[in-house]
Amino acid sequence: MSQNRLHQLMQRHARLEQEIGEESRRPLPDQARILRLKKLKLAIKDQIALLERSDRKLAAA
Repeated sequence: MSQNRLHQLMQRHARLEQEIGEESRRPLPDQARILRLKKLKLAIKDQIALLERSDRKLAAA
């Protein structure tokens, strides 16, 4: 289950990176939207790290 969740989070992280890039390349980028996307991306990165640590602990046990 955690591997599936990890994969989903990594896909979402990649999509957010793409959205940030697309917004940044617009003639008048929406800085508030970019900030929201970056915060969400960071939160997802934290979730990924937590799952990876949890998986390592389970593998070591």
